[in-house]
Amino acid sequence: MEKNIAVLSGDGIGPEVINQSLRVLDAIGTKYDHKFIYHNCLIGGISIEKTGIPISKSTLDTCLECDSILFGAIGNPKFENSKIRPEQGLLKLRKKMGVYCNIRPIKVYKKLFKISPIKKKYIENVDFIIYRELTNGIYFGKKGLSLNQTKAYDVCNYEKKTISRIATAAFKAAVKRKKKVTLVDKANVLETSRLWRETLKEIHLNLNLNFKEVQLDYLFIDNASMQMIFNPQKFDILLTDNMFGDILSDEASAITGSLGLIPSSSIGKKTPMYEPIHGSYPQAAGKNIANPLGSILSVAMMLEDFGMKKESFLIKKAVNNSIKNGVSTKDLNPKYSFSTKEVGDFLINYIINN
Repeated sequence: MEKNIAVLSGDGIGPEVINQSLRVLDAIGTKYDHKFIYHNCLIGGISIEKTGIPISKSTLDTCLECDSILFGAIGNPKFENSKIRPEQGLLKLRKKMGVYCNIRPIKVYKKLFKISPIKKKYIENVDFIIYRELTNGIYFGKKGLSLNQTKAYDVCNYEKKTISRIATAAFKAAVKRKKKVTLVDKANVLETSRLWRETLKEIHLNLNLNFKEVQLDYLFIDNASMQMIFNPQKFDILLTDNMFGDILSDEASAITGSLGLIPSSSIGKKTPMYEPIHGSYPQAAGKNIANPLGSILSVAMMLEDFGMKKESFLIKKAVNNSIKNGVSTKDLNPKYSFSTKEVGDFLINYIINN
């Protein structure tokens, strides 16, 4: 099989984790006789430095023409107070691709129980997925700052149709899992949250959709944040809006033991995207210490969506084996850490020989 992949390494540790992901992908290609063609594009701070804008038309056009997008990380402190910011490139990319459904699996590895700040009894057998709406809400609403810079606003907008499409995807996923959807919102305060609740009720009760076997629960964001730490086993599919999803998925990294472990996929109208949920971590850039597993597991999600299930499973098995044997970067194995490249070497060797 031949696939064209747009590679957007981005900023900070992005190029380092993406490099290991491509090496793993090449090993899969060699083992299973697939051809992966990479199209390298600029986005974020590096794009601003070279083109003056966070994402170019050329990058967007390339992404539209490819089968998938493999994204690294975005953000550079030097643009912190600039009107043109690296993050604008990612928001524009998500909007252009129409990737409204962000999927973030949260899984705990037994070997890492000891490094999680949360007690083992709370995180054993944790296995849930966050479904985050990705192209609407407060991040995309109208923004403004008064001339005297004493007043600012960010508008949060949601329409029933944009809620319905991700809610339907979440219900379909729940049917194949533990048959439970939990909506996280702030319906006691926000009108948009009340629209989310009303829309989910309609979908749940729609007999034509056949979701009646799925249990539907509601949690306010403040309670959900607490429950995620004290009782994460209760969740199966956790559905929420753009901003709450951003916050909750980062919080979920405390359960796994590291932000560098969590992959994600973003699917929708056009080219799907695959990326680790971590940021650019500029302090670690170029030091060969960044955890590449979140990016590599994102590749596994991409392959599964390509229909390459055994290839995806082998990557996950290799990652599990590396963690089990302590072949991990400093965030997971502080005493006897391995470099970013050494972790990649281990995974490639496992893939080739298994």
